[in-house]
Parts: sequence; structure tokens; C-alpha cells
Amino acid sequence: MKIGILGATGAVGREMMKILAERNFPADELRLLASPRSVGQKLEWQGQTLEVQLACDEAFEGLDIVLGAAENDIAERFAPAIVRAGAVFVDNSSAFRLHDDVPLVVPEINPGDVKRHQGIIANPNCTTIISLVAVNALNVDSPIETMVASSYQAVSGAGAAGPVELIEQVDAIRRGECVTPKVFQHQIAFNVIPQIGGEAFEGYTSEEMKLQNEGRRIMHLPDLRVSCTCVRVPVVRSHSVSIVVRTKEKISVERARELIGQAPGCRLVDDLANKVYPMPLDTSNQDIVFVGRIREDLTADNGLNIWCCGDQVRKGAATNAVQIAELLIQ
Repeated sequence: MKIGILGATGAVGREMMKILAERNFPADELRLLASPRSVGQKLEWQGQTLEVQLACDEAFEGLDIVLGAAENDIAERFAPAIVRAGAVFVDNSSAFRLHDDVPLVVPEINPGDVKRHQGIIANPNCTTIISLVAVNALNVDSPIETMVASSYQAVSGAGAAGPVELIEQVDAIRRGECVTPKVFQHQIAFNVIPQIGGEAFEGYTSEEMKLQNEGRRIMHLPDLRVSCTCVRVPVVRSHSVSIVVRTKEKISVERARELIGQAPGCRLVDDLANKVYPMPLDTSNQDIVFVGRIREDLTADNGLNIWCCGDQVRKGAATNAVQIAELLIQ
């Protein structure tokens, strides 16, 4: 099996390399592809030294699967060449997520959808993946009708430069110096920023609309309605999401705990009395979504409140893409 990574030198691309090795993915060849400024870099993988090659139309010849870790414009630029080469493009950008002929897949939820691919499979948004893995067991028991969500998103969700800016700002403030935001639109140290993405619909940002629009496709719920607020917080890694889930039929707290505790990709972490609940520090650098603080919604009969955390670089991006690749070779 010959695998390529488009955008191999970025944060997600490097994580894909790490996860392929961790999961013993059967790769006979790993081809690292990137922009001209990265060509010639040497990266270590599985005891080999691999040199980064130029991403061009000819670079995909002979590959079976290409994992995309590049921006929308790059994904759109090279997708036709990848498909012509006979490879399957598992793309982490948002370029193809809402295309009717492109499956949008979370392996714990809709693995069968990979069979519909015509050369491209889309990897969902990181917050979407973490949230839906947390709530899907409830949806299987009784269809979800609405969700009200607030996300608390780590700075690493903005790429490798996000954590650098946070740490640099903290150090500058400690020295009594002024800070000038570059990666984020405002100071992120000791602050929260209630905007991720540009305005997309009726005051909601593009990031906020993803949970509804992508959730409809992944959980096969065309009428799902989601009201979401996405907030950038001064946490290095791992997103947190507070979700009010309203289902067609009432699900008790006890039943919800049972369902989530048995759900693939989830870990029930829910003991308020002993101060045990999901937190970013505990969920970073691993692939399970922790779920807790499960309680009845006091505003609706069929509602539940949950709190979940997951590593958005791994399960929210790189690991999910590798899992899709694993489905393709089964």
C-alpha cells in the first residue's frame, strides 16, 4: 500500500505521519508532498529518512491513498490529479465536505459511507468530529432533533503558530511588555475570543455552521438544527464542547451514561462528587473523546446536557483521516 501526505510538513501532516506509525498502517511507501518552500526537508519516519517532494500533478502517480493536510485551495488544486492517478483522496480541508457526491465520514458513526466514494472522501471539522462522537450513541437510541452547543477551542486549532503566539504573549505580559496579535484577531493570553471564522449565516460564523451542516450528513439527519457558539480559549491543545442534546424520545441520565460508556471512541468520565470530568489536559495526545457532566436539561423534557473534550489535532483531524484510510483497505 503506497500512501501520500499532501501538506506533510504542517502540524496535521506531521501528526498523520506519527499516527500511521502508531497504528502500524501497512504502508510500503510513504510519500511526503508539500509546497516549494518545504521541498528537500528531511523527516524521520519508521527508521527511515524521507525527503519532502514537490506537490505537483505527477507526484501522485502510483499512490493508493493520499491523506490531505493542506488548505482548501491546495486540496481543490490537486484533487483532480489525485483521482486521475487512481488514488483515493482523504481530505482534511473543508473544500469537499458539503459536496453530495463526496462522503463525509467519522468511522465510529458512518463507516459504510466510504463505499460511496468516487475518489474523494472528506474528513469533517475537528469540533464536529469530537461533538458527534460524544452524542452519536444517544442518536442511535433516539434521533437527535436539535443541539445547542458552545465550543472552547484550543489555540492549536489555528495551526502550529497558535500555541507559539499564546506562549509568546504570556511571556511578554509577564515581562510587562505589550503584545501584538498576529495569528488571532485579538490577544489570546488571559482572554477568550468569541469568533472563529467569518460571518456565514445570520450572525453565525463559518465555524459555527459546520456542526449543523456536517452533522446532518454524518448522522443522516437532514432536519437536524444546531445553534452553536465557537470560542477560542487560551488552552494549547484539545477542544471542549458543552452540548444540550434534544432527542425525539426522552433518554434518562442513567441510560445516557450507559450508552456513552459503551460507545466506540468514547470514555465516560462523569463523577461530579469527586471532581472527575473531562478536561483538555487529560484528553490531549490521545484519540478518545471524554464525556461527562451528563444531566437533564432544565428547559426541555427531552433534553440532556453533556460536556466533552477531545484532541482536535489527533481525533479531530489526523487520526480520523487515518481511520478512514484503514476502512478503505479492509
